[in-house]
Amino acid sequence: MRVRSIVLAAGLLALSAGSSAATDGYAAIDGGTFRSVLPAGPGIEQVDVAPFRLAKTPVTNAQFLAFVQKHPQWRRDRVAGLFADQSYLQSWANPVVPGAGAPADAPVVQVSWFAASAYCESVEARLPTWYEWEYAAAADETRTDARSDPAFRARMLSWYARTADTPAAVGKGPVNAYGVFDLHALVWEWVSDFNALMVSTDSRDQGEDPDLLKFCGAGAITMQDKENYAVLMRIAMLSSLQGAYTTANLGFRCARDGDEP
Repeated sequence: MRVRSIVLAAGLLALSAGSSAATDGYAAIDGGTFRSVLPAGPGIEQVDVAPFRLAKTPVTNAQFLAFVQKHPQWRRDRVAGLFADQSYLQSWANPVVPGAGAPADAPVVQVSWFAASAYCESVEARLPTWYEWEYAAAADETRTDARSDPAFRARMLSWYARTADTPAAVGKGPVNAYGVFDLHALVWEWVSDFNALMVSTDSRDQGEDPDLLKFCGAGAITMQDKENYAVLMRIAMLSSLQGAYTTANLGFRCARDGDEP
């Protein structure tokens, strides 16, 4: 009887461990060198991305509700105007009830960069950088870099052309080669360094400041991949924002460094 109990306990422990691994919310991404659409500086074509972990799905309304309940300073009726504009969480029925317009399993939207950063910090994470997001988003279901495939580009454009009043549930679409969902199909996403994606309408301004990922809004003159219009649209949108801004199609996901548990 004792042997049977030990075997049963061991089996339950193994099942528990397997379940924990299966429900881990982050995908490990090895990192590497890739050709970003935004050069890091004059004459620099390749970008190095360190290993990191990216949340498999965007943060949902249910997850963000738990956050504001624990940190009430981020409720829409209490948040400081410096950190969020008047549209912050306006799709929710009230400050602590998302309601029918914001399903629990759909991505939270109308959140500011400050709120997204605070959420990620609360779960011992951070927002991904632009290069990390771009690196992960280059993958399709089977390839880590599908950007040269016209069919992949066309699919991205068709996603961005769609409009919907309420985002669908996370994690229901195809998963990419890294094990990440919804990088293109549901909502646009904040990145930590969004304010470094500075728009310049004068090509003579390009490359003057190595700390800014500048590009020309009119013609994308510095973009190394000018045919990737979907990425260009995302950069143009992010570069137009300020940290307190919120929009109805902008959410976020979190990331962690590769050596973090």
